[in-house]
Amino acid sequence: MVKVRFAPSPTGLLHIGNARTALLNWLFARAHGGAYLLRFDDTDRERSRESYVEAARRDLRWLGLAWDEQARQSERLERYVEVADALRRSGRLYPCWETPEELEYKRNRQRARGLPPIYDRASLNLNEEEQAGLAAEGRRPYWRFLLKPGEVAWDDLIRGRVSFRGEHLSDPVVVRADGSFLYLLPSVIDDADLGISHVIRGEDHVTNTAVQLQMIAAIGAEAPRFAHLPLMTDIAGVKVSKRLGTTIALETVRSEGIEPMAINAYLASLGTGEAPRIGESLDEMAANFDIGRYGRAAPKFDPQQLEQLNMRVLHASPFEWVAGRLAAAGLGEADARFWSVVRENLSRLEDVQPWFDVCYGGVPPVHEDADLIRAAIAALPPEPWDDETWQRWTGAIGAATGRRGRALFMPLRQALTGQDHGPELKRLLPLIGRERVLSRLRGEGLSFAQGGASHVAPSGRR
Repeated sequence: MVKVRFAPSPTGLLHIGNARTALLNWLFARAHGGAYLLRFDDTDRERSRESYVEAARRDLRWLGLAWDEQARQSERLERYVEVADALRRSGRLYPCWETPEELEYKRNRQRARGLPPIYDRASLNLNEEEQAGLAAEGRRPYWRFLLKPGEVAWDDLIRGRVSFRGEHLSDPVVVRADGSFLYLLPSVIDDADLGISHVIRGEDHVTNTAVQLQMIAAIGAEAPRFAHLPLMTDIAGVKVSKRLGTTIALETVRSEGIEPMAINAYLASLGTGEAPRIGESLDEMAANFDIGRYGRAAPKFDPQQLEQLNMRVLHASPFEWVAGRLAAAGLGEADARFWSVVRENLSRLEDVQPWFDVCYGGVPPVHEDADLIRAAIAALPPEPWDDETWQRWTGAIGAATGRRGRALFMPLRQALTGQDHGPELKRLLPLIGRERVLSRLRGEGLSFAQGGASHVAPSGRR
């Protein structure tokens, strides 16, 4: 069975790069009828925050990426200690005694000689007496995983054949001097214990994969398949990185009124050379998903493209995508017919409020042609109204007043909507209804005001 995981560290807010990894894992799982695990890598006790855990869950729900299972590394520490003890006994974990300053000095000397900064395994050669002496000085050991020489290779779902030599890699630190675990070993243990079949992550983990494959073999587990995505850059080609401060938090994107399906469509298309699929649901995206479409070139994230895509997605969104958010904002009278009329005039969902007021509330009428307004009242047909009513009504008004074109239509639009642009009046008119139309023509529009302070929240917010 296919099973993937999205494993954020709750040391900050999820950003656009995280969202792409979360989305592609979700689509891969659904495309193969598999499971999606949300795992919080929260072994960093100093920087992990529960508020970031909740924020990540909120962001994923907003995107529509429901998880099938959930795990937290902070709840599995006993298991990591158990495996680490077994690796110590087998000689694959060994204690090291250097201070951070001593390690940095060694690395600088290697760089000065044109050598890669690989750990020299000096601690591996210490006897028990020497180790006891260092402990007597007050030093506490940290622990490294002993890599074996030879080829480490795998067939990457995106990069193809990837190969490393174990002797060219540095033995990774897996346990700090305070006994806490770094990322590499717990991740391997979790993937093995929780049945992860495929690991889809950024290409900054390629070297880690070579190391982790040796760890997987050392604990007697079966290796998952790996896929390493090229990292996104901004439009100038600068890598999107939390460390460099070039990330865009999903909370920020959501607060700006970007639709979740605009984000999903955009991120799913990045790196494929294909245009975003407008109007697809997540399930439809999953049905068409193929990880083989993703190339090795770094995709560029362009906020302006996302802005343009957001409007296209909003204009193509079916009513069921927005119904809950409209109702939560107090716009419960809005229905599928109303949505189909107004959606193509919106840049953000919150822009729907004025048109809701036009159709169901009250607007200040604008009267600039008294003769035309009198003729409009006289010619106003009885209900029921449909999309042909506007043409019949304006035809009668034109015949009575001699007005045509803009001179006929603009005063009517302003009197009925208070605006000089917007959706087609032939479609708005049946929604407004005869009673409101007549009231506005008579200058009574304000009497229909209904809770004008209501507001539609940006996508995902209430």
